[in-house]
Amino acid sequence: MDFDPYELSIHEDPYPLFRDLRENHPILYSESKDFWVVSRYEDVRSVLQDGETFASGQGTVPDGFLPSKPMMIVEDAPYHTHLRAAVSWRFRPRRLRSFEAVIEKVSGELLDAIDPTAETDLVQAYCDPLPVAIVTELLGIGFEDREAFKVHASRIIHPGGREGEEVMQAQNWIYEYIERMLPSREAQPGDDLISSLIHPPAGVPKLNQDELLGFCSMLLIAGPETTTNAFSNALWVLDREPELRSALARDASGIELAVEEFLRFESPAPGLSRVTTRDVELCGRTLPKGSRVHMLFASANRDESVFPGADRVDARRYPNPHLAFGLGVHFCLGSRLARLELRIGLAQFLKRFPSFALIPERWERLPSEVARGFVKLPFRPTGGASTA
Repeated sequence: MDFDPYELSIHEDPYPLFRDLRENHPILYSESKDFWVVSRYEDVRSVLQDGETFASGQGTVPDGFLPSKPMMIVEDAPYHTHLRAAVSWRFRPRRLRSFEAVIEKVSGELLDAIDPTAETDLVQAYCDPLPVAIVTELLGIGFEDREAFKVHASRIIHPGGREGEEVMQAQNWIYEYIERMLPSREAQPGDDLISSLIHPPAGVPKLNQDELLGFCSMLLIAGPETTTNAFSNALWVLDREPELRSALARDASGIELAVEEFLRFESPAPGLSRVTTRDVELCGRTLPKGSRVHMLFASANRDESVFPGADRVDARRYPNPHLAFGLGVHFCLGSRLARLELRIGLAQFLKRFPSFALIPERWERLPSEVARGFVKLPFRPTGGASTA
C-alpha cells in the first residue's frame, strides 16, 4: 500500500482510506514519497508535541522544500523561539479585535460586487480576495498587487512539478517586493505590522532584515492560502447541509462552533511532515534518525476515538480539539485571525445569500500535497440576495 497526498487532494472522499489507515496501518511507509504516514489522533498529537525528536528544520512538506530566508515554520528551538517571540505580540486578541471592522467592510464590498442573478466563482469572488485583503492590510502593503502575490505564492506552495529555480524565482519576487518597502517604514513608521517589527517595543527581540523578509513572506504565502481553503471547504460543507445553512443564516450565534467543526471536518492543511533527530519508536516501529514522518491531520480529525460520529457534521460539537492549526510550538500563529475572518466572512455571506447552491459539475479541487480546497467553486445565489 502506497500513499500520495497529491493524488488524494482532488479525491472527493478520501476519508474511507484514512479510516483504513487508522484501523489497519497506523504507521505506513510510502516508498514513492519516502516517508512514514501516521494517521491516528494520539500519534499525530505526540509527534506535534515532541519538537526535539520530530524536527521542522529539514522542511515540513514531503519534498523537504526550504526557503532561502528564515521562516518559523521550518526552524527549530532555540532559533524558532527567538523568531516567535519577536512577532507573537502582534497577534494577541486585543490587537486583532481592531480587524473586525476591516473584515466586515471588505467582505461587504466583495459581496456587493457579486451579481445576485448570475453564476459566480466563489474562490475568485470571495474566498481568495478576502484573506488576501486582510493580510495585506495587516502588513500595510498594496491590495492592488494581490493577483501577483497569488501567482507567486501558488508557485511556491503548489509547485506541481516546476523546477526548483522557478520556485525560487517566485520566492525572490516576494522578498524583493517587501524589501523595497523597508526604507520608508524605517524612516516613517506607521501602525502596520512591518513598521512595528522594525521598531519593536521594549523587551521584544528585533528581527534582522533576512528574518523580517522571511516572516512577512511567510504571512503572504501561507496565511491567505490556508484561510482561502478553509472558506471554500466551509461553503462546500454548508451546501451539503441545507438545514445547518438555514439555521446559521437565521441566527449567526452558532457560527463560532460551526467554524471549528468545518475546520475539523475538512481540514485546509491535511498534513505536514517532520524529520526525526534520533532513532525513535512510533506505533510499534523503530524509525531511524533522519526519517521523514508525515502527520495526517485530515485523518486525525476524523478519529472516532476522539470525535464520536466523526464522519458527520455536528455544528454544536464541543469540545472540538481538532488539529487543523497544528499543536505545540508550531501552532499556527495566525489561527486567531483566520478564525475571525471565517466567523465574520461566513456570517456576512449567509446573511446575503442564505439559499445559495454550489454547482458540482464545474467545481474544481485544488491539486496539492499540503492543502485541501478548491481552485473553482461556482455557485448560484438561489432565490437571490436577501434583504436582511
